[in-house]
Amino acid sequence: MMCKKTLKTLVTIPLVALALFSGCSSNKGDEQVISKGNEKVINIGVAQIVEHPSLDSARKGFMDALSANGYKEGSNLKVDFQNAQGDMPTVQTIAQNFASQNKDLVFAIATPTAQAMYNAIKDKPILVTAVTDPVKAGIANSLEKSGTNVTGTTDAAPIEKQLELLRKLVPNAKNMGILYNTSEVNTESEIEKIKKIAPKYGLNIITSGVTNTNEISQSLSALVKNIDVLYAPADNVVASSMPLISSKCIENKIPIIGAVKAEVEGGALATEGIDYYKLGYQTGVMAVEVIKGKNPKEMPITTLRDTELVINMDTANKINITVPEDLKKSATIINGGEK
Repeated sequence: MMCKKTLKTLVTIPLVALALFSGCSSNKGDEQVISKGNEKVINIGVAQIVEHPSLDSARKGFMDALSANGYKEGSNLKVDFQNAQGDMPTVQTIAQNFASQNKDLVFAIATPTAQAMYNAIKDKPILVTAVTDPVKAGIANSLEKSGTNVTGTTDAAPIEKQLELLRKLVPNAKNMGILYNTSEVNTESEIEKIKKIAPKYGLNIITSGVTNTNEISQSLSALVKNIDVLYAPADNVVASSMPLISSKCIENKIPIIGAVKAEVEGGALATEGIDYYKLGYQTGVMAVEVIKGKNPKEMPITTLRDTELVINMDTANKINITVPEDLKKSATIINGGEK
């Protein structure tokens, strides 16, 4: 019979050899699997106030920027997309859910969504886009450095360029109507800017406020009787109702100057505006910087410098507007051929 000491030695020797053999058999493929298995998956919550082309384009641009920088959904990125369908209580519920789920980063599209996310989440970075005035909206201290957990991009309209365009297309216009959503603080800020510079272009401003899409038809019916041209801001109630608005204005031969390209695609006459896909893409690049460790409070809130002239020639023909040849040459033409 072997003594216990001898038995222990015989058992130990093969185990040591096995361990050494196993260590030698490790290869690069095994290491890659381990590395991939340990790679952190970034958990992002995406909240959008309502579905319409401008905001959809911004979201696509954001996601494309993440993908181009190596963050791909299903690999190292998990995306929880929520659309509030224009309902504010739903926006607040989404914000509370994102807060409790401890997302690594939140992307908020449009002002009401950005405000709800900021009110609910203070300890995680929030990237925003399609917010006209982040400071007035209360989510940033300044555009140079937000000073909060929020950064991103603003879609402030180039109003001077848009009024110059209006003068070229509708030179005899005197009364300009503005249909807007009274619950969007940034739209009211935009209207204040328009009222300040309108006299420079010989325009009298007539406003009509609505609280939801159901009020648009009645408000617009009264407004078109007293105006020569309509300005359509980029607020979500107006932007999502462009088919109705453009149809009513075309019927009454009232040209619409839109704030964004999507409104021209929806029947407005023209705009000199920003590209929301590019705006979203720019926000996505900023999100990558945040993921890699940059502090949102130290980052500026930016916008696009370049604007795009867009003209809907079908609308121009329907309301008997003659578009100058020099504008046609430099514009993106909607529904009437290509640029």
